[in-house]
Amino acid sequence: MLSIGRSLPTFSLLDQHEQKHTHQEFVGQWSVIYFYPKDNTPGCTTEACTLAEVYDDFARLGVRVYGVSKDTSRSHQRFAEKYHLPFTLLSDPDMTMIKKYGAFKEKKMFGKPVRGTVRMTYVINPEGKVVRVYEKVDPTTHAAQLLSDLKELTR
Repeated sequence: MLSIGRSLPTFSLLDQHEQKHTHQEFVGQWSVIYFYPKDNTPGCTTEACTLAEVYDDFARLGVRVYGVSKDTSRSHQRFAEKYHLPFTLLSDPDMTMIKKYGAFKEKKMFGKPVRGTVRMTYVINPEGKVVRVYEKVDPTTHAAQLLSDLKELTR
């Protein structure tokens, strides 16, 4: 997990449109990077849709939103189209970024411990530094929590 005040580790990933994104584009504006396990699963769909519902509010604050999972760019494209997601989804099939950012951990699945991508979020300031970390994310309330916190942070 990245600590508050830390600069972003390097990455270069493709989005749902096969466009390349790197850590460098996070300098100069507020950003949210949220990690999630898998496209089109109940919790991940809920989280993405609740973020999409308040996306215009994020945009008014000058905040860009990025979702990251190990799904392919094509899977992300279908997911974004199906649910009208207005933000960028980054594909990390090798889980390089997921691991660097501390989102690959042991978790419970059907009561059994497994290792995989966990739901967590980082808020990045215009200097490219981590200012908030959300380790345990409730997909139904996370968007509202983020929006409330970002209203305070971007004042």
